[in-house]
Amino acid sequence: MAQNTQSGAVRGDLNATGLHFGVVVSQFNSFITDRLLAGALDAFRRAGADRDVEIVRVPGSFEIPLAAKKLAATERCDAIVCIGCILRGETAHFDYVASESARGIQLAQLDSGIPMAFCVLTCDTLEQAIDRAGLKSGNKGYEAGLSAIEMASLSRKLSGKSGAPRRSQRR
Repeated sequence: MAQNTQSGAVRGDLNATGLHFGVVVSQFNSFITDRLLAGALDAFRRAGADRDVEIVRVPGSFEIPLAAKKLAATERCDAIVCIGCILRGETAHFDYVASESARGIQLAQLDSGIPMAFCVLTCDTLEQAIDRAGLKSGNKGYEAGLSAIEMASLSRKLSGKSGAPRRSQRR
């Protein structure tokens, strides 16, 4: 297993060559999620995986965990980015959707063993979401893409399969 000689730590790297990624993206608030998706795809492209990305669109953030779990079960992906945007409204609906989306993605990740980068924005205002989708606060989709690359690499190192890509069953 490769280790960092300075600290003895095992770390992933940001080279996506030979890795296959999935992105599950909510169509709800698509003016935000499309920007986040573009950011994630940019991260993959810059790291060498621009042609090996599978995109799955779901109606809303609540549906992300099931789609991510099913995509992980295909064993085509080394990591999955989960993208959504939930804006606070006047009811408790925000709290339920935000909480259950996060919990569902975490369970899907743990059940499948496939790293899943969490990129579901939970913002009080549209302005906050816009800032996080590429304006003032950078693009959280790009950051999630980098996280997915690093976790896919780390996962391979920890499993001892650093050179073998997941089986490709692209259709």
